[in-house]
Amino acid sequence: MLSSELRLTEIFYSLQGEARTVGVPTVFVRLTGCPLRCQYCDTTYSFTGGEKYTLAQILEQVASYGARYVCVTGGEPLAQPNCLLLLTALCDAGYQVSLETSGALDVSQVDARVSKVLDLKTPDSGESHRNLYDNIAFLTANDQVKFVVCSKRDYDWARFKIDQYQLTQRVSDVLLSPSYGQQNPTELAEWILHDKLEARLQLQLHKFLWNNEAGH
Repeated sequence: MLSSELRLTEIFYSLQGEARTVGVPTVFVRLTGCPLRCQYCDTTYSFTGGEKYTLAQILEQVASYGARYVCVTGGEPLAQPNCLLLLTALCDAGYQVSLETSGALDVSQVDARVSKVLDLKTPDSGESHRNLYDNIAFLTANDQVKFVVCSKRDYDWARFKIDQYQLTQRVSDVLLSPSYGQQNPTELAEWILHDKLEARLQLQLHKFLWNNEAGH
């Protein structure tokens, strides 16, 4: 298994900018490739290229940072089948592991120890038709659901989906993230408060600290 290969764009160490462990020092493993083309994507550089690594090489580099938390991201990590092997190997090595996934690909085989951060695509992403709603049945209290909100229409759509699938009862955190430069975060905060929505406003910490996409 350790000789299995994945194509990676980068491995780096930074503060987690999003989700439940925001602000926590984390190693990021960014896999190459993504079948989606969300209009607001800030990691388009990960769509192509990259270099091949064996699982053994990835584990060695991750260990060199001495961190407890590891985030497997992309692109869309699950576009590479060996991502499942990587997630299990990281869990076996004792890390707290999260997976950032679009929700367009099957998550049923993801190791139960991994915290899935499932990004349900809103209408203004341009990719909402790609949402695989069967994935919701495989979400647990260890997981999180994220909505990137570009407009009031997106917010209303997200609010409906939260209720339709009873997401606040299913996962640990429901995250609403304003699309950077498109949706005013204060306005989104006011909508959440007005509707008494059981959700967490999420701002991308790395963009405030380093004014960049990746957080490094």
